[in-house]
Amino acid sequence: MLLNISYNRPDTSDKINRAVGKPFTLIERVKLKGTGSPKLQITSSSIDIHNLLILDNNSNVCNVEMRKNGIIVMFRSLLETYALVIPYFKLNLYKGKAEEYSIYIDHYFIKVKADSPGIHKFFRKILDYKSDNAPTQIEDL
Repeated sequence: MLLNISYNRPDTSDKINRAVGKPFTLIERVKLKGTGSPKLQITSSSIDIHNLLILDNNSNVCNVEMRKNGIIVMFRSLLETYALVIPYFKLNLYKGKAEEYSIYIDHYFIKVKADSPGIHKFFRKILDYKSDNAPTQIEDL
């Protein structure tokens, strides 16, 4: 779900909290050793997101915030801030090239450059948290 989060609207905040849960508490963030990514360079994206990114001449960067039930990919275009809200059950995370990660949900995707060990560690943290907190599958019983 792609949302404009530039303005403090309670209905938008409720929609995000229902989809991916409330933000982690301070203690939980310390235990996880951080829940936000470093600045990520966008290398390519789906057509809807691309149409937003080409509106200005700024560098295309985003960041990822972990939540209890999903992640939020946030980026800016012109003076607006947009969020791609992705619950864990819809999240597809691929490492295509050695220096690139792809984040997919439905028909949206964002590919980001991973040129530092901190970025690789953060995406490993997302995958580990997703697998540790996934509901039990019927095949596991």
